[in-house]
Amino acid sequence: MLRRILLLLLLLPPSLARAQNADALLKRVDEHYNRLTSLRARYTEHYAGMGIDRTESGTLLLKKPGRMRWSYDQPEGKLFVLDGKFAWFYTPGDDQAQRLPAKQLDDLRSPLRFLLGHTQLKKELVNVSVTEDSHGIHIGGVPVGMEQRIRRLTLDVSSSGEIRHMKLEEIDGALTEFDFTQVQENVPTQEADFVFSPPEGVTIVNALPPV
Repeated sequence: MLRRILLLLLLLPPSLARAQNADALLKRVDEHYNRLTSLRARYTEHYAGMGIDRTESGTLLLKKPGRMRWSYDQPEGKLFVLDGKFAWFYTPGDDQAQRLPAKQLDDLRSPLRFLLGHTQLKKELVNVSVTEDSHGIHIGGVPVGMEQRIRRLTLDVSSSGEIRHMKLEEIDGALTEFDFTQVQENVPTQEADFVFSPPEGVTIVNALPPV
């Protein structure tokens, strides 16, 4: 019986074996994040494109369901908040802060929204590919709904299923990368963490939805 099982495994088409392995790796990541209720991490964001080469950094806070806060310390005061219904954007020195319904969001930080619900990467990415090597798991694809903007999203994930690096290649050639460090899982949070309060003198305007 054992010999027969081994023979059947050897006779599996390579494409089927690869698909089964990819599904197992995606499931590992899904299960890692589905057991979390919140997460805090340091991030470094690097953007190169349109003649710009910029590096920024700060602290990311996620909470289920549907809440996210990117607090920048470089540049100090820059802020992106997703409160579950709206996304809020503010850059220090501006006299306006932008608000956009969460359903219309296509910001480059928004692919991480799949971590704010029941994670199922196979449904979040188009043309998904998965490989594994000594450095961890590498997941590629195009975020659903962002096909007109993103050529490729790549997630570098630890062997335990933790996202360490995210790279987004845009259709116009621009490249944005995020490195995540000092990750803390299931951290205490407060409602106020995901409430945007504009600085004195700053007005709220509705941002234009993506074209």
